[in-house]
Amino acid sequence: LVTGGAGYIGSHVVEMLGERGHNVVVYDNLSTGHRDAVLCGELVVGDLANRQLLETVVNDARPDAVMHFAASIEVGESVVDPVKYYQNNTRNTLNLLRVLADRNIGNFIFSSTAAVYGNPSKVPIPEDAPLQPINPYGRSKTFVEHALLNMTATNGFRFVSLRYFNAAGADPKGRLGERHDPESHLIPLVLKAAKGERFLYAPPLLPA
Repeated sequence: LVTGGAGYIGSHVVEMLGERGHNVVVYDNLSTGHRDAVLCGELVVGDLANRQLLETVVNDARPDAVMHFAASIEVGESVVDPVKYYQNNTRNTLNLLRVLADRNIGNFIFSSTAAVYGNPSKVPIPEDAPLQPINPYGRSKTFVEHALLNMTATNGFRFVSLRYFNAAGADPKGRLGERHDPESHLIPLVLKAAKGERFLYAPPLLPA
């Protein structure tokens, strides 16, 4: 089961799983994902807040593992509308975890973020650096990581958290890639600026 499998990273994972012969069920509300980005498996259009539909999908699929990519991901937006992020990233993930725990489904891959580290005291950042998020987006993911760690004490639950910095790239066959409108990710913006398609704002230098 891949939540958010119609999104940028999730769709690449779904493609890879399909090519390796896995049976995949994608669960996505298509709020930022794209139906045509799901190249393998079955797509169920639904929101993680819909507990009844989620239970039906999990009961039917009985997944060996769950890969959870569904989330709101804009740091700036999280500052303006923090409730959205705690609802979508934290509450909805706990909703998913409740459904899985009730069915003893214990293999979980969580799409987290490097924002859980906040302003690190050491660079490169070691994996075991303290989690000190400084914005609602990072905090919404950190809360889930703590919940996942607590769950490892019950029923053989196992998880991995993927703490990305800036993900970039596309399917070598040209079928999948960045599709954000408006574009807000750092690397595509830098590339567009290098091509002269847009300008990146830089604050004026202060006098010495």
